[in-house]
Amino acid sequence: MGTCDVCGNDYWMTFEVRTTGGGVHTFDSMECAAQRLAPVCEHCQCRVLGHGVEASGRFFCCAHCARMVGAVTGDELRDAVGSHPG
Repeated sequence: MGTCDVCGNDYWMTFEVRTTGGGVHTFDSMECAAQRLAPVCEHCQCRVLGHGVEASGRFFCCAHCARMVGAVTGDELRDAVGSHPG
């Protein structure tokens, strides 16, 4: 059995997530994995679970939030959080 890094639940169906930075995390649910690993929108503070928007090196859940803080204007948006620019 493994213990979830977020909630501490000792569960026989835990799973590991390995990040590109070398981190190894153990979770008992996707909810806990998202709580630990998903980026947070810099405007509304919600977890970015879909594509989201990256603007000026900052992460947002949507184009609206990026525009609300003045991170972008017009069509200056990337369509995926964390995707490599090349």
